[in-house]
Amino acid sequence: MSDEFESAPDGADSSPDPIDQELADLVDEVGPISKEAELLADLQRLQAEFVNYKARVERDKDVSRNAAIAEVFRSLLPALDDLALAESHGDLEGSPFAAVLTKIRSAAEKFDLVSFGVSGEKFDPALHNALVQTPNAAVTETVIADVISLGYKLGDRIIRPAMVAVFIPEEK
Repeated sequence: MSDEFESAPDGADSSPDPIDQELADLVDEVGPISKEAELLADLQRLQAEFVNYKARVERDKDVSRNAAIAEVFRSLLPALDDLALAESHGDLEGSPFAAVLTKIRSAAEKFDLVSFGVSGEKFDPALHNALVQTPNAAVTETVIADVISLGYKLGDRIIRPAMVAVFIPEEK
């Protein structure tokens, strides 16, 4: 028998099947296209990761910026309290400190710093710290009787709760 037509094990013909050959040719043709598709998918995934990274960095930068602004204002609050107290007593009229208070308040407005805590408003434990409670028959819910020191918010973030004295409903 010649080497060219040796029989395959189990009596199978060793000549290539035309369908297998056609399939092999098709895989050879499709191979480069699938490599291109794979590279395109990798590129799209990398682009999506970069977009997500960029958004995360921007968000982190905003959080850091707001935290720094809040810390600066938090450190200025005692001076702002003193100036506001002096203003409420009439001690700032005609003094250079009146201009300083005005400038600090305009800078605070620029960064959306808002004070809160007014006598007569409803007490909110999320915004106010009650330092003194006084029973009062005239109230049906807890209300602020007096503001000891104003609270401050920077946007939605509470920088300092208002320190208040409250009237509580009298128990009968």
